[in-house]
Amino acid sequence: MDFKDYTGVWVFIEEKDGEIAPVSLELLGAGRKLADKRGCELAGVLIGENIKSLTKTIFEYGADTAYIYDQPIFKHYRTESFMKALLDCSYKYKPEIILYGATSTGKDLASAVATDLPTGLTADTTELDVEEETGLLLASRPAFGGNIMATILCKKYRPQMATVRAKVMKALAPQSGRTGKIIEETISLKEEDIRTKVLEIVKETTKKVRIDEADIIVAGGKGLGSAEGFQLVHHLAETLGGAVGASRDVVEAGWIAHPHQVGQTGVTVTPKIYFAIGISGAIQHVVGMKNSGLIIAINKDPEAPIFQSCHYGIVGDAFEIVPILIEQFKKALSREEVESYAGEV
Repeated sequence: MDFKDYTGVWVFIEEKDGEIAPVSLELLGAGRKLADKRGCELAGVLIGENIKSLTKTIFEYGADTAYIYDQPIFKHYRTESFMKALLDCSYKYKPEIILYGATSTGKDLASAVATDLPTGLTADTTELDVEEETGLLLASRPAFGGNIMATILCKKYRPQMATVRAKVMKALAPQSGRTGKIIEETISLKEEDIRTKVLEIVKETTKKVRIDEADIIVAGGKGLGSAEGFQLVHHLAETLGGAVGASRDVVEAGWIAHPHQVGQTGVTVTPKIYFAIGISGAIQHVVGMKNSGLIIAINKDPEAPIFQSCHYGIVGDAFEIVPILIEQFKKALSREEVESYAGEV
């Protein structure tokens, strides 16, 4: 099929309360690489109210163009209104690729847009590339329970679309003063045209575990044998002032709650130091922590896949090794020294 009218890489810029979501900045970094490989422009699409000032950040993080839909009707995210704006923009300017963060908003919007365009959508992508000559997007993600990596292609339709998990891509260092082209668009859309109404915004006040914000994570797997054995992870994490992570098997066994789960069906993390204790290293777990600054694995199985993904590996019994580590850390490091070391990694 002839796709010569489709050009450019777009990133849907997710915004809330005047702040751009970090995943959108990460996607601008990934999109910049794709656009450079194709020799085309990278654009950010901003939909909201009073958002024009955010274009400065978009340009600094790599975009050449910003498409802006700035109207009161877009004050709060609603599938129908945002979908109509993005469809309007897509029909008018025909992008080759559109990327979204795999957030609740991004996944909701991407699936709605894909249905109406219509085109394909690869969900929860963890790797992106593009064929330089054909422009074919190579969107890869774990499949079959994380046992293989599948690269999904959309050969017959444009634009090609993918949602991408937070923290699997890296944002570019911002270039202060970098500018680009702003294209302001409007759409004839009235409140009575939208079936859903925002009556009230209720913000959660309960405290949530946010292991994705931790600099040090100590994660444990089923190799620790039992909930009692898993306490070893808690002890090391407490010593280092770090957070506790876990594999899917541990969460399913009820040893710890789901917010601690690292991996494809859990949280993607990028700490400065990541301990993987008794974790085999299945793809679905590795994809959630592979971008950590320093990965230290402890496993008694020398053939465990985790040793292919770590910087340092210790083959041995965690119940013998970890207590020694705890003792030595307590002797050698105060909490401040541990954090200082983490900052240098």
